Amino acid sequence: MKKKSIIYSDLSKKQLENLKELYIQKKVESMSNQDLKKYVLEIISHQINDTIGKEEEMEAWREMSDFFGEQFEILVLEIQKKYMDNKNILETELDSRQQRIELLERNNLDQEKKDMWDD
Repeated sequence: MKKKSIIYSDLSKKQLENLKELYIQKKVESMSNQDLKKYVLEIISHQINDTIGKEEEMEAWREMSDFFGEQFEILVLEIQKKYMDNKNILETELDSRQQRIELLERNNLDQEKKDMWDD
């Protein structure tokens, strides 16, 4: 007869927390410096580049601002100046914005039509 495997729900909350902490500690200890740097790069990249919504974007902004300190504003101004000259980027952003506005308007019209029939 096959022995039943242990699963996470067989452990108490405290036991599971302890197992997780042990795993984290041993996992980090087993990684080389190169592996650690690669992993941290992936995590930070995900945190900063894959922001969703205003709150996450503001959090990423604060993190970058804290990291760069007094140089942050200078860096932002340099980037703005660098990409201000590239009209294609601005036009693409405007086109994308316009498409979103048109889609919202279309959705609102569709919603109004549906609401008329619901009465």
